[in-house]
Amino acid sequence: MIMPGYRELPTTLFPFIFLSLILLILTGCGTTAEVLNKVDYAPLARGDWEVSTPEAVGLNSMAVAKLYHHASELETIYSLLVIKNGYLVAEDYFNGGSISAKTLIQSVSKSCISALVGITLEEGCLSDVDQRMIEFFPELSAELTDSRKEEISIRQLLQMRSGYPDEETNAEHLEALYWGVYPPLIEEFPLVSEPGDTFHYSNLGYSWLAIIMQRVCGEDLKEFAQRNLFQPIGAEVGDWLKDREGNYIGSGGIHLSARDAAKFGLLYLRDGNFGGRQIIPAEWVKDSLKIYSEKTRNYGWRFAFRDMGYGYGWWSARVGNHNFRFAWGHGGQLIVLLKELDMVIVASADPFFGQHDSESWKHEKAIFNLLGKYIAALPSG
Repeated sequence: MIMPGYRELPTTLFPFIFLSLILLILTGCGTTAEVLNKVDYAPLARGDWEVSTPEAVGLNSMAVAKLYHHASELETIYSLLVIKNGYLVAEDYFNGGSISAKTLIQSVSKSCISALVGITLEEGCLSDVDQRMIEFFPELSAELTDSRKEEISIRQLLQMRSGYPDEETNAEHLEALYWGVYPPLIEEFPLVSEPGDTFHYSNLGYSWLAIIMQRVCGEDLKEFAQRNLFQPIGAEVGDWLKDREGNYIGSGGIHLSARDAAKFGLLYLRDGNFGGRQIIPAEWVKDSLKIYSEKTRNYGWRFAFRDMGYGYGWWSARVGNHNFRFAWGHGGQLIVLLKELDMVIVASADPFFGQHDSESWKHEKAIFNLLGKYIAALPSG
């Protein structure tokens, strides 16, 4: 049956149409290859990283070029780095990002806080991850109206299983978070589950951990972090946001350059050892990367990272045949650890500070899917 208004094409045109389609496909493939060959992702050799090429470490150079070509099309990404076998093999900056820029890493800060808790335990400032949170806020102990809060431990704060709510799903809680006076919220925020039972993404827990370390270490937390964590790996923490009371914000206030974020990732990939020096106890790294809460978030087929779980400030996920750990900050800040491939992938982006809406999520998801597509195509280790 021929629909009204439809005219059959003369059969004599079929060979011409077929040939045109073949030429179009071939021309398109040739153009793509030509474009990819022009992509420049070679890292700059300047002494702070050993650099190499994808081919030298067993990576497909055209796949890497495609990764960077697609990254250049994203509107909010600042940087993208690939580290393999300890070498920086690919690097580029976009949308005003630069090799020296220290940008807000948002909740990747939680992974840094987790590292500092491990160092604090090693230094003896803290004695045990099962110490009770309220021990470090004696001014609030008499004010608690929920006795369950007396049992919340440092371990539960690290795991986000303290029972406190996910502030980002409640406008009133989110406003209190940005108001920036945190200790009183230990009493004011209600528990939504029994401590230890359930995962809830609590930013407050990590800001309380930062305050605890500030109190027990007896020195400025930023200086403590620089001396014990960042300086030993050749990194430098930039600005670190503070709350209204002058405490460093543990949930998402640290600024780092992309290269320094990559060094932090390599430190965890190497079980806390950097350049032959044990910076973080290996057992702490192992405990931090365990999965204590499984499938905390699953965003469906549009989101490349699947079956997300949580450790101590580090996420776990699956893409294709690869299971891995990653640090994650709002806007698309990512440090991905592919242990079996000896790889670290780092992305930084517009942090969308204070903006939690569909627009920010759209751009964040695009960066996740950029990395997810590349990871899915990597061979298994």
